[in-house]
Amino acid sequence: MRALIQRVSYAQVTVNQELLSQIGPGLLVFLGVGRADTLRDVRWLAGKICRLRIFADDEGKMNLSVADTGGSILVVSQFTLYGDARRGNRPGFDQAALPAQAEALYEAFCQEIRLSGLKVQTGRFAADMQVTLNNDGPVTLWLESPEESSTVGER
Repeated sequence: MRALIQRVSYAQVTVNQELLSQIGPGLLVFLGVGRADTLRDVRWLAGKICRLRIFADDEGKMNLSVADTGGSILVVSQFTLYGDARRGNRPGFDQAALPAQAEALYEAFCQEIRLSGLKVQTGRFAADMQVTLNNDGPVTLWLESPEESSTVGER
């Protein structure tokens, strides 16, 4: 499972020129689901994102999580995070999960974050979305759930 995380002062998603969701200060999470991903990946990645200390404290250090600041999270599904363009010029998406699996794990991911007590907004799975954001910092991170072989003691 892959996530591109951006600290934002605001973000919004529109579909067919209709405002679908928006947040104020918080995190915009673009979420990609891979073929080998499971609920274990969902729990690990959601927990990691909820605990990420990438907001400034009173001394200006990145020492606070989105929960500490009372921020929200906007989660947008994005299978293109599994695009592979190492060969040729057209990306291949062989490692991306099929839609039914991806949607189920996307929904589970959003629910896992809700269970942590955070406010969550979402895009619309498989829709052509327009995402508008103001990256704060800018702060952008790439996270990927660990491979099974390297997860001893990490989850």
